[in-house]
Amino acid sequence: MRLLVGRIGRAHGILGEATIEVRTDDPDRRFAIGNTVQTDAHGELTITSGRVHNGILLLGFNGITDRNGIEKLRNVLMYCDVDIHAPGVDEDDYHVLQLIGCLAQLESGQVIGEVTDVINLPGQDLLAIKTETGEMLIPFVHQLVPVVDIAARKLVVIPPDLSGEVT
Repeated sequence: MRLLVGRIGRAHGILGEATIEVRTDDPDRRFAIGNTVQTDAHGELTITSGRVHNGILLLGFNGITDRNGIEKLRNVLMYCDVDIHAPGVDEDDYHVLQLIGCLAQLESGQVIGEVTDVINLPGQDLLAIKTETGEMLIPFVHQLVPVVDIAARKLVVIPPDLSGEVT
């Protein structure tokens, strides 16, 4: 599946390097020297250099040797073909596209809705679940989402008590 992995930012220096807005959880593999990334407007780009400078990923591409050349690529989105069904590093690694569309149900089996989005926050991810009464956001942590069954397209959620009552 073709997934968005980054966006080319402004030029850095005079030798054709660009800042990269990383949009993948595996930048070391996606942006390794010699790899190619796909773009809509400029075809495939082969990565010839990569380094981190002040916390920002800088990449160089084959055939682009100066600042003017890289400026023409500013804001271009980069894509990679990714097998979303390949096992992750950890047992609990999931692609967002694997989770979207899964049915969310309570431990009793009662369906409460469908996962419509995964919101990435610095502390944890949130599952956005469309219910009959609106949208419910549930932290995507094992204590509140103990079962994720990608093959069956369902997950078990334990929503926090929203009643506001103190017991």
